[in-house]
Amino acid sequence: MGAAKKKVLATKKKAPKKSAAAAKKPRVFAISFASLYPLYVQKAENKGRSAAEVDQVIAWLTGYAGKRLQRAIDAKVDLETFFAEAPRMNPNVDRITGVVCGVRVEEIEDPLMQKIRYLDKLVDELARGKKMESILRA
Repeated sequence: MGAAKKKVLATKKKAPKKSAAAAKKPRVFAISFASLYPLYVQKAENKGRSAAEVDQVIAWLTGYAGKRLQRAIDAKVDLETFFAEAPRMNPNVDRITGVVCGVRVEEIEDPLMQKIRYLDKLVDELARGKKMESILRA
């Protein structure tokens, strides 16, 4: 091999390989909404709130209500699908602020993770005894 060809080969850089972790989605996206829903209800009920109030919070955030919410639960859709197929995300979600799991919800960059954390935050507020009108940013 000639010196010129060796020099060209030496200067060519291979594209960096993406790590498997960077290409994978967070595991939480694959969790079924049906598995989380009873935990949300249990958290609320342990603090004297009702399943109907949890449903109201979910409906405010996503537009899922009544039979539509029950169909999503029965279909065992994952969180990614649950939020992707949400009838109507509330236009006032930007009013949801605060910390969930040590992270400010308004600073979460991934849109899906932010929606998941919005729901967590609303259920937390419900369980802490906040008034419904405050939780729903009325």
